[in-house]
This record gives sequence, C-alpha cells and structure tokens, in this order.
Amino acid sequence: MIDRRAFIGTLAGGLLTAPLAGEAQQAGTSPRLCFLTFDSRATPSNKLSSARASPVQFDPFFERLRDLGYLEGQTITIDYLSAHGRGERFPALAADCLRRKADIIVVTTTPAAQAAKQASGTIPIVMIPLGDPVGTGLVASLARPGGNVTGLTFMASGLAAKRLELLKEAVPSISRVLVLSYLVDPIAAPQVKELERAAHSLRVTLLVRDIRTADDLPAAFDAGARAQVNGLVTTAESIFAAQHKRVVELAAQHRLPSLYPYRAMVDAGGLMAYDSYTPGLVAQTATYVDRLLKGAKPADLPVGQPTKFELVINLKTAKTLGLTIPPSLLQRADQVIE
Repeated sequence: MIDRRAFIGTLAGGLLTAPLAGEAQQAGTSPRLCFLTFDSRATPSNKLSSARASPVQFDPFFERLRDLGYLEGQTITIDYLSAHGRGERFPALAADCLRRKADIIVVTTTPAAQAAKQASGTIPIVMIPLGDPVGTGLVASLARPGGNVTGLTFMASGLAAKRLELLKEAVPSISRVLVLSYLVDPIAAPQVKELERAAHSLRVTLLVRDIRTADDLPAAFDAGARAQVNGLVTTAESIFAAQHKRVVELAAQHRLPSLYPYRAMVDAGGLMAYDSYTPGLVAQTATYVDRLLKGAKPADLPVGQPTKFELVINLKTAKTLGLTIPPSLLQRADQVIE
C-alpha cells in the first residue's frame, strides 16, 4: 500500500521521442523527476498533463516543462513527495528519491535541497527559486556552483531591509514591529540580522518570534499585542507561503499594517508585498531541468538570480486599517489592488 503521507502521486512514463543524455537515464526510457516540496498543497491536484494541473505557485515551472516537451505520464515520470509542513521529514523523502532511482531532483525549499545533497552527490539537484544557496553551503558560488546543485535563488542582498524600509515609508508612525521567522531554515537568521541592522537606522524596535508550525502563530501575535507592536513583517520561508492565509487573518484581527515577501499574501488581504518570487523566475527552473537531462553538468550552470521585484499594495486593506498610503509609494507600485 502506498503511504499517502509521504507520496502524493507517481505516474508511469512512456518512451521519449528522442533519448536524453543524462548518465543516470537508460536509453529509450523516460526520465524520472522527483519533486520535493514543503507543503502537500503545493503538489498538483490532478495528475493530467493539461494546463493548470499544478498549483498557482509552481504553475510556471510545470507549464514551461510541458512547453519543452516533457509530458507527465508520457515523456517524463514525476514523483511528488511532500514534507507536509515538517522540514525534518526531508532526509527520509530524499532517500525515497534515491530508492525510486530519480534521474533529477527538484527542490522547493532550502532544507529539501540540503537533504537531497546529503543523500546524493551525483544526482542533479535543481532549486526552484529558494534562499541563499551560497551562504547555506549548497553551491560554491552563483557563477560556478560546483557539485551537483544548481537552479535559481529568489534572494538578493538587502531585500529584508528593503521590506522594513517600505513598511516604515507606508506607515511612518510604526515604531515596534513583529517579525515572524522560521529559524530552523538556514536562510532565516541572515534575514533577521539584516532586519535588525535596518531597524536601528529606522529607529524601530523588533520583536522576533520563531514559528515552527502553524500552531505557533496565535501565540506570536498575542506576544506582539502584549509588546504593543504596530507593524508586521515575515522573513521569506516556505512556512509563510504555506500558511499565508492564516498569517493574514491574524494580522487583520490585530489590525497590524504588514509587508510580506509573497504577493499571494496581499491577494489574501495583506497590506503590502515586495516580492522577487515572480512567475518568470519560477519558469526558468524548467530550462535547468531540460539542460541537465540533455547532459549538462550542474557544476557548470550558473545559479539564476532575480532581476524583477514587484511591489504590490492593497488599498482595500489600507482603508480598513484607516491608513493613507503616500502617493509617492503608490506611484512606485507595480500593482495597486483597489
């Protein structure tokens, strides 16, 4: 019997129209891709290869993969494995990828990438845009990754500080900010340090709360209320993408102006987002998969970086909070929700 807690779905593959050149792949058979994700809701809801089969967050990757000729169940086999919101499950899931004889592993979060790299030093590992691959030891450098990991990063120097600066610009009266961070993820601590440096120059006091599960969120907001915070930011880890509706709901209950790393949080009713995780960046991941399956080496493919940053502002939420967003900030927004 299939363990549905660890295995979302796997489809038997057919023949490729032309053999691929990857060493791990046997001639005449379809390649096997193992897709490791943090949240089960980030896996396709149906197993067909039609457009929109995958969820919004990773749609651009799967759609580009199809455009490149990789049709699920026909020219590629995909195993979807989820940690179900528990990062400690990734080592077991990475080992499962090896047992399934994956030709390539695609990861959506830093702990998944670390687990996959520890499990294998030879199977190509592709990062759907994630955190700091150099600082976390996944690659030697962005230009020459070395080893078996490559792909994309959504991180750029100064992003966390920029988010705090934008929140302060939007609401100059903010003086105490609740920071939600998933500190078990190695990309979190550097972002918190960056926020602390920015807070000093902005004359803002931070209250940092470590969020390990969704159950930690209410207590974090209650602590913020006791500390009389009047603003909210989160660092950019998968748990906040997975729990974005809950975070936004609690921010609304506590009437906290907020700035998030994911625009989905503004679509859900958050005040503002400054997001580098764009659909175009996600789609680029598929080209890495294609090149690796055709024989390129991960060590030789530079890690891609964001070139576009989207500022999204929700004026409906601003009105609910009794805020007037400065016109100068509205003019710089990529999208204003009215």
